[in-house]
Amino acid sequence: MWNTTVSIAFAVSMGFVAPLVLAVEMAPAPARQREIIDLLQQDCGSCHGLTLKGGLGPPLTPQALAHKSTDMLRTTILNGRAGTPMAPWRPFLSDAEVAWLIERLLRGVADAR
Repeated sequence: MWNTTVSIAFAVSMGFVAPLVLAVEMAPAPARQREIIDLLQQDCGSCHGLTLKGGLGPPLTPQALAHKSTDMLRTTILNGRAGTPMAPWRPFLSDAEVAWLIERLLRGVADAR
């Protein structure tokens, strides 16, 4: 019998399901969710504004992100942007955590806790 985590990861890697499904199926534990939201609000907020409405970096509000693909958001978060202050967060966040975070950003961080 397949392990659920392996089955979901395989389905995502084969393109059978969207990466955001991974966020639902493999959501971080509640304590880690709080850590990720704190990271977003404090570390990301230092450039994107403490309310995420923009600063040195662009806003991270649902309205500002609505026209951006989840793939582009995932790549930017994990790999950063060369030539800009946007650092890669790959050392600190897993693919599943980034998918979970993107889902929260798209619906609004105030609803994330």
